[in-house]
Amino acid sequence: MEGSSYSPSEKSISMEEITLGVCYYPEHWPESMWEEDLDRMLKSGIRVCRVAEFAWSKFEKTEGVFTFDFFDRFLDLAQKKGMKVIFCTPTATPPAWLTEKYPEALNAFPDGTLVRHGMRGHCSHTSPVFLRLCGRLVEELGRHYGPHPAIIGWQIDNELNCETNMYYSESDSKAFRAYLKEKFGTLERLNEAMGTVFWNQEYTSWEELFVARPTLANSPNPHLLLEQKRFVSEATIAFCRLQADILKKYRKPGDFITTNGLFGHLDYPQMNEEGLDFITFDSYPNFAYSLDTSVNANATASGRLRDRSSGISLARTRSISSNFGIMEQQSGAGGWQTRMPQPIPKPGQMRLWAMQSIAHGADYVSFFRWRTCNVGMEIYWNGILPWDNRDSRQLRELSQLSGEVKKISHLAGGRYQARVAVCYHYASDWDGEGDIFYGPLKELSTTNWFAACEDLHAPMDLFCLREDLRGEDLSGYDLVVLPHIALLSEKIAAALQEYAEQGGTVVFGARTGFKDEFGRCPMTPTPGPAAKLVGGSVREYTLLPENAPEQAELWGESVSMPGANEILEAEDSEVIARYQTGYYAGAPAAICKKLGKGKAVYVGGAFSEETARALLRETGMAEPYGELFALPEEIELAVREKDGKQYFFLLNYTSESQSFTCRKPFIQLLTGERWEGSAALPPYGVAVLSKAE
Repeated sequence: MEGSSYSPSEKSISMEEITLGVCYYPEHWPESMWEEDLDRMLKSGIRVCRVAEFAWSKFEKTEGVFTFDFFDRFLDLAQKKGMKVIFCTPTATPPAWLTEKYPEALNAFPDGTLVRHGMRGHCSHTSPVFLRLCGRLVEELGRHYGPHPAIIGWQIDNELNCETNMYYSESDSKAFRAYLKEKFGTLERLNEAMGTVFWNQEYTSWEELFVARPTLANSPNPHLLLEQKRFVSEATIAFCRLQADILKKYRKPGDFITTNGLFGHLDYPQMNEEGLDFITFDSYPNFAYSLDTSVNANATASGRLRDRSSGISLARTRSISSNFGIMEQQSGAGGWQTRMPQPIPKPGQMRLWAMQSIAHGADYVSFFRWRTCNVGMEIYWNGILPWDNRDSRQLRELSQLSGEVKKISHLAGGRYQARVAVCYHYASDWDGEGDIFYGPLKELSTTNWFAACEDLHAPMDLFCLREDLRGEDLSGYDLVVLPHIALLSEKIAAALQEYAEQGGTVVFGARTGFKDEFGRCPMTPTPGPAAKLVGGSVREYTLLPENAPEQAELWGESVSMPGANEILEAEDSEVIARYQTGYYAGAPAAICKKLGKGKAVYVGGAFSEETARALLRETGMAEPYGELFALPEEIELAVREKDGKQYFFLLNYTSESQSFTCRKPFIQLLTGERWEGSAALPPYGVAVLSKAE
């Protein structure tokens, strides 16, 4: 359902005030500790706790025998204390009795070997028996706990598609065949769409089709692999919707349904639209400081941004729900015993990262976790309190933060303000995962656009391209960037032209529009549907060695053209950049065409920071709040607006004090001070400013 209509403002969290919460696991601790824990949470400013996402056996220890007394006691105590609760469906960790009796519920590795019990997310979302047992469990939980006054909302599962976003069980192959048969109707149409004539892959029976299996060089049919990823998204959404539909029967008026995380092969706007009230994200900025930098490709963020780069994920969350929740906000060092090692946040960073989430649109921030677990794989994933249960630096920081959040709690519902949007497109992203000729360009360009926007204090959105896009959907932006949308459709191109004709600027990067919806290459000039917009085409292209980008002159400035280069041919457009190096020196590197009141720009390479900066300056997007502030690059500026009033978040991610200038009088809402002229943020410091009346 790639073309579903969706507006992130329609599916957003609705909180009366910005609220702090925590993840709590009553099953991990003696019941005698619960009351003291709740008292300490409330004293430190926590008003909501999330429970039960891994506790299936507390409700159904043996098949079909349901007990509720354990969480009845916890919920009753929470109600007595005044603590609100987000209750989870525990379907991410099915119990041993289930997987032993029904091994057909288990996911499998690509070679067909079954995944075994002992981790999480180990079952398949297409297994009929697993779906039946999950549905029965959620029905029992909803019926029993739905009326409880302590509950304010429900979380479905936990981090869907986190541990894997590909599924290889027998039930997945059966469901995939049904998906393909419904979509294509006949094997003739399937074979044509999947290009199976290549290497003699034609199918003569639906039973010959499977999810991707091991092949020589690990190179399956790329078009069929793209369809498998679409299928995984549909199956995961159906799994979420199964549970949401049950819970909607039992929830009290006002109670919400959500889930958490952003993971692969899952169309979140579609899932949000079909089953949820809003999305929540799990924010762990400390991945940027991981001792193993392979954990997160944003770890370097152009070598400078580090934990600040988590703003990219927050922007993606905001593209799904303009106001959202953080279900897990990092509070301490992180890592399983086997992977993801991260050092402890420095003094002030926990508060800074929580404020970063709020600045980007979070109205609910829940810390992971209350107390570090002393058993299992996550004994090093630290929470607010350590194993020994003594007061900690994080607890003191939380108390400070909660006092500050009260001073800005009225900002709930305020929208993040951005005039620049960098677009993403699920089909292009999924296809690019298996295409080394353009897939890696996406992260390079998105990170560099983010870096340029951060340095020039131009708040940036990410925007999800949908097939039903209209030009007016982009009207809030002055600059829209499509880094490398290979599977660009005629419908989206028409909407982009409408947007540009009304006065916007749209910028395309290399490898745009050269594939169709199935990842095939039509016999038309690149950039396909965008060619008419940009007034030109690609004559030739080449990949570049990672550390050897060519240079181009763009508006009199020498800029790097990394990743891939395209030699362009201008038709009814202006050449605005030419290559300075390489065998194609002097050839067009970028072109621009006027469209009504606006224009379209095509850049024949991935985007470097220099190119992004030049485009921001040329379009007037650099330092859009320059009349209010003179800020160094080390300070992030984020803006939220509510009831026509703007609130400015200034965040210092460095270990040194950063000086800046307020060119107008402001009130620092966290302290009540009046700021004008020279000012400074301490290491990891935060300020929230509003214009003085």
